[in-house]
Amino acid sequence: MSNIHALRPDDILKRAHAIGNYYGFTSFSSAAAAKRASARAPYPENLVLDSLDPNAREVAGFLKQVRDAGLVPSATQPLFLWHTNAAAGRPAPKQILIQFHALGVEHAIADAVLIRAIRAFMQDFGKDEPQLRINSMGDKETRSRFARELGVYFRKQSTTLPPDCVACSKRDVFEAAELVSKGDMRDELPSPTDHLSEASRKHFECLLEYLEATDTPYELAPDLLSRGTAWTETCFEITTENHLTAWGSRYNELARHFFKTPLPSIGALIRINIEGHSDIAPLKTRPAARFVFVHIGDEAKRESMKMTDALRKARIPMTQAIGVQSLSEQMRFAEILNPQYLIIMGRKEALERSVILRERATHTETFIPFDSLIDQLRLVA
Repeated sequence: MSNIHALRPDDILKRAHAIGNYYGFTSFSSAAAAKRASARAPYPENLVLDSLDPNAREVAGFLKQVRDAGLVPSATQPLFLWHTNAAAGRPAPKQILIQFHALGVEHAIADAVLIRAIRAFMQDFGKDEPQLRINSMGDKETRSRFARELGVYFRKQSTTLPPDCVACSKRDVFEAAELVSKGDMRDELPSPTDHLSEASRKHFECLLEYLEATDTPYELAPDLLSRGTAWTETCFEITTENHLTAWGSRYNELARHFFKTPLPSIGALIRINIEGHSDIAPLKTRPAARFVFVHIGDEAKRESMKMTDALRKARIPMTQAIGVQSLSEQMRFAEILNPQYLIIMGRKEALERSVILRERATHTETFIPFDSLIDQLRLVA
């Protein structure tokens, strides 16, 4: 968490809105209002909130709101949402919490899009590049194997480790491993990636390929661990030079409590301490997007991820469902927004470094090279 003295709460919300728009994350409040359904229910009986760490409790609260709003994410219709505890027209909380979530996407593209969105959001707060540290805790099977390995480690090292670590390991080996990871013996800890199942290994490798293909710098961090049963697979931490920190992970097992079917999901949380408690100014209504970016295939997805920040900085009025692989779902998204233009990129265009600009009213199509895309879009924007 961090104090960001230079930014007002409305600035933070404005940037979250902008990042969400460009990376395809809808604000939860907008999605819930459009659904117009509300049926509050208690937390699931088999979910023990006191057993969750603070981040997991926040995610559980978010999932409950999604369920109560009548939003039903699925593999065919995933939800990319962002959420906050701050609202325009109300006093700013002492700590603003920003969350980004992708619900219903098993593919590693969701992890990559979420990480890119969080990096872009945090990059606005400082001059230096945000630092990404990443690890994988694997699936439920992997965590069980890794827990056994940690148990063996703590028994063997009981005479050399601090007594508080040894005592902690008897109730929670993951919490004890977190304590060790902050000390001089962190390099001796077993690594969860050595115990990944085949499915978890492929998922992690696919994510790293996305990061490398989109020029996203990262550091493998075997000492970065998630504890408890809420988290699975990818876990990551993004920090800035002014000590702003984002924590993210997949939470497939936690999401299972709130929806009738297994729901592969990933989220990230950023806490920002705010001075003063003045009312948050209303946000200006953003003009409707004139462009919706549609991509077909991995090559196009990777190129669009690299292009998004440049389009955002150029203030091109564009949005996209970048984490959604289904073309029909992307077109449904475009139909709802009803933009004047579609920007289309398939595998052929990605390899040729070009896009197709289609005017929806006339179906006129223009081929535009990447190098002149921003200038051409400005002419019609």
